[in-house]
Amino acid sequence: MRKIAIYGKGGIGKSTTTANVSAALARQGYRVMQIGCDPKADSTRTLMGGREIPTILDVQREKKNGVRLEDIVFTGFGGVLCAESGGPTPGVGCAGRGIIAAFETLEFLKAFEVYRPDIVFYDVLGDVVCGGFAMPLRKGYAEEIYIVTSGEKMSLFAARNIARAVEQFKGRGYARLKGLILNARGVPNEAALVKAAAEEMGTRVIIEIPRDSTVQLCEERNVTVVEGAPDSPLAGIYHRLAEIIAGGRTKG
Repeated sequence: MRKIAIYGKGGIGKSTTTANVSAALARQGYRVMQIGCDPKADSTRTLMGGREIPTILDVQREKKNGVRLEDIVFTGFGGVLCAESGGPTPGVGCAGRGIIAAFETLEFLKAFEVYRPDIVFYDVLGDVVCGGFAMPLRKGYAEEIYIVTSGEKMSLFAARNIARAVEQFKGRGYARLKGLILNARGVPNEAALVKAAAEEMGTRVIIEIPRDSTVQLCEERNVTVVEGAPDSPLAGIYHRLAEIIAGGRTKG
């Protein structure tokens, strides 16, 4: 089982990228699990056809000690297993602590042993790298880290912070940074800017996802590009990214 965290600044397209890679890997024959680690709980929306699934924290609050796996893990497009950590009541509590509680619940219920996924994705908000948001880095939950970024200053700022956090935990045998995913926004000289930033971080840009209205058209229909526009050039790029993450090969 591969455990991979996808980090990135809020609004950078991290969840869109993760969901499309999950869908592509499912199409390639992998059993995939995607865990949304954002209080907005929208990581798996397009995999679930627009359905808002109950979050782990909401179910915990409702059922206390009676939580079952089927209450918090749902099957989406291509058989992708979907879960959302959720967050505390707005204005009360710590979102990072919510992620910790969600991870502990999945561990207690032996989710990985029961579902036996080939690949697990943690879709993690990367504006801050502290508390629960750092769990995939420092607790051994994830083994590999990918950062989604554009050439925009704040996106690259967040990417550098995440890369520094990964470096801090490097010596402890925790997750390692595998590369940057450039989700283009049309910034002048964007590819060169992100490539230079990657070199500063001691990593590389593994793929460039072009700015493409196909994403918005599919999301309006509550589907991933891989499902909604399977023959599009953009779907082909997501499939290529999935192959890179899977080790350069399709399953089977």
